[in-house]
Amino acid sequence: MKKAMRLGIIGYGAIGSVVAEAATRGDLPGIELASVLVRRERGGLGNRLTADPARFLASRLDVVLECAGHQAVRDHGRRCIAAGADLVLTSIGALVDDALRRDLETVAARSGRRLILASAGIGALDILSAAAVGGLETVTITVAKDPSAWWGTEAETLVDLAALDAPVTLFDGPVREGAARYPQNVNIAAATALAGLGLDQTRLVIVADPGITDHVVEIEARGAFGRFSFREEVEPTPENPKTGKLVAMAVIKTIRQLASPVVIGA
Repeated sequence: MKKAMRLGIIGYGAIGSVVAEAATRGDLPGIELASVLVRRERGGLGNRLTADPARFLASRLDVVLECAGHQAVRDHGRRCIAAGADLVLTSIGALVDDALRRDLETVAARSGRRLILASAGIGALDILSAAAVGGLETVTITVAKDPSAWWGTEAETLVDLAALDAPVTLFDGPVREGAARYPQNVNIAAATALAGLGLDQTRLVIVADPGITDHVVEIEARGAFGRFSFREEVEPTPENPKTGKLVAMAVIKTIRQLASPVVIGA
């Protein structure tokens, strides 16, 4: 019988807690939840929560899921891979830092491990990365959310979010700049860019729209293959309106496939 893959999770918020609960319920066949790294020590999950990175890394992890933000990638990403684990990132916007991205790629190659960029809340990355093989000409991703999703970002210095009565474009430019300026909201844009034309050639449009309640994401691409457009409308999580409900579902799918004998959509 094949040995279960030992999973570590960095972060226990809207994404990490859902994945951890799925693992403890047995909804991740072939996956064993070994440890969860949190910011402050607390009980729960059968003593598997820890605020000690050394204890976390000592758990003989096969794969680590990061879902705690850009700083967590900088603080723990390299060490997780070097310790012998594949690293699944949800905070993909951290990779706009070229030096960080190259370092993670280098240590992964040296360690024989993988850096896996989760599709998380964005679809169409499979067709986009396939189209990139033949050559892409333009890629635009538009991210629209209701004004409350932009609280705590630089948008508060640009417009009166509470008083908006019509859609307002908060940013229109390359993904590299937009993902750095709105790090909690547009990790999906970084994933789209890295799947296609890159961080500097992919256009990102960020919109605050008081007329919507869902997160609306649209991707448009042209290239040697022809053209395609993609649109999704995702409900936000009650715990964190910056994150869509689909994200945790998609991450569970990604983790499942790491241990599955059948992989769909590779």
